[in-house]
Amino acid sequence: MQLSATPYEERLTAPRSWWFVSFLVGVSFALILLPFGTLPLLGGLVGGTAAAAVVASAYGSPRIRVVGDALIAGEAKIPVAALGESEVLDPEEARAWRTYKADTRAFLLLRAYIPTALRVEVTDPEDPTPYLYLSTREPERLAAAIDAARTAHA
Repeated sequence: MQLSATPYEERLTAPRSWWFVSFLVGVSFALILLPFGTLPLLGGLVGGTAAAAVVASAYGSPRIRVVGDALIAGEAKIPVAALGESEVLDPEEARAWRTYKADTRAFLLLRAYIPTALRVEVTDPEDPTPYLYLSTREPERLAAAIDAARTAHA
């Protein structure tokens, strides 16, 4: 697979506060197991923290990539030839597209802790998806990478 002219890769990592919450979940498990002794207390602390961290990491691990002639967003792989215009969404506009402007048929790679997003039209007549909503910290770079990949493979 050939790389695009402007390669792009971003991991939508969970915010730091989620890791602190994971530790607090471990403390909660430790307190629940406190009456059973020191060893169960330590097991609850380590096990609860690890379980909560795995959940936070799994939710915060999707990647957005432009590779070759495809946009890969989480589990979805879309050829850039099937994509139309991109619209960079500021925090206020991104919130609007997450709520009252949203179309139920759209593909959403949504992470509410990322305030900005990119909305990309889907031009494939066979695809019922009207657009992609991609939470991203760098929407301008992602739009440029999609445009460059589309131009390179046109």
